Amino acid sequence: MPEFIDDSTFGSYFEEFEHTAWRLETRRGYASDRAGEKYRRYLETEEVPDDSHRPWYANVRAQTVQGKRFERVRIVDHPPTREQLFLLATAAGSNKAGEDIRNLWRTDADKAGRPTVDFWLFDARRALVLHFDETDEYLGAELVEDPARVVQFCQIRDAAWHFAIRREDFLAQVTSSG
Repeated sequence: MPEFIDDSTFGSYFEEFEHTAWRLETRRGYASDRAGEKYRRYLETEEVPDDSHRPWYANVRAQTVQGKRFERVRIVDHPPTREQLFLLATAAGSNKAGEDIRNLWRTDADKAGRPTVDFWLFDARRALVLHFDETDEYLGAELVEDPARVVQFCQIRDAAWHFAIRREDFLAQVTSSG
């Protein structure tokens, strides 16, 4: 079992990076989303409430105004799971705050040999590998600073970002194939 960081320090990584915070999401859903009121409301209405007041969005705005970047690629099944559709809907608020969230079809990611690991990459110098159990429950984050592993995460980032599709264009693909 990997050694996890203290969860109380998790948020500091998103305030202390210098240039770029980049994320790869590979799961078909996340238990934390399914447990939330926002997800339940989405299932009922297919809409997400405006929660731009949340601390996450405030930090994204604060960091991006300084010229820093938040970027993310989400791997999506065809057809998308309900959780993936929820994340596609919520990405509008994140993008509005300044985060650039893009999507990549799982079949395209698989062709590129995409790993099945979720991670955050900070300034191409360190990563937080996010660990989950078989029910998509978050277990903890493993700090990776080994240069060889960080280079692997950079290569994954570069390949995923190259093929990822902006939210609006991806949404049009989902809608047209639906």
